[in-house]
Amino acid sequence: MGLLQDSDVAEIRERFEELTTPVRLIHFTQESNLQYGAEARQLLEELMQISGKVSLETYDFQNDKEKVAEYAIDNVPATVICNGKDYGIRFYGLPAGFEFSTLIDAILVVSKGDSGLRPETREKLAQLTQPLHLQVFTTPTCPYCPPAVKMAYQFAIESDLVRADGIEATEFPDLAERFHVLAVPKTIINGDAHVEGTLPENFFLDAILKTLEPQEAS
Repeated sequence: MGLLQDSDVAEIRERFEELTTPVRLIHFTQESNLQYGAEARQLLEELMQISGKVSLETYDFQNDKEKVAEYAIDNVPATVICNGKDYGIRFYGLPAGFEFSTLIDAILVVSKGDSGLRPETREKLAQLTQPLHLQVFTTPTCPYCPPAVKMAYQFAIESDLVRADGIEATEFPDLAERFHVLAVPKTIINGDAHVEGTLPENFFLDAILKTLEPQEAS
């Protein structure tokens, strides 16, 4: 039995008509002791069947060490969304509930290869001089999480110095505890500073860049 309903498939097929270049979903999983591992893989397989422009590659986290290192994967289930270029976009966990829309939006924006950000945002990102790693913690029931993850993904598409992870907090409790995630969305910046909530594009970027100022000054 499929995870996607007929109505879901019809809506996704209509949205996938916007796809321009092919999109690769590179999925990392493991056979045992993985919560929602089978569901995550099945969901991606069903998405692949909807459009010929979406392909799926699956690797084992424990056995395919070269691929794990190539894509810098440190937890599973994990999905890389890329086209001919790896923008550093990752989703960790099962993209269920509200986060399913995050995956669909990521596929569409990666296919277009254009961040869709405002000119002033693009200009600020062009001035980055150091790597920026954004980890956006989410839950499937949070309606405010998808915009935060989507914006982090857009930043990653715009700048080669940015990589962005969407992380389903309940599937990775150790990470959530490490970063003191008590509410979502919460964006961890370079493993240290953070921004809470969903902010407008300009405020979100400014809040992130403000955390880099001491390092930039040094």
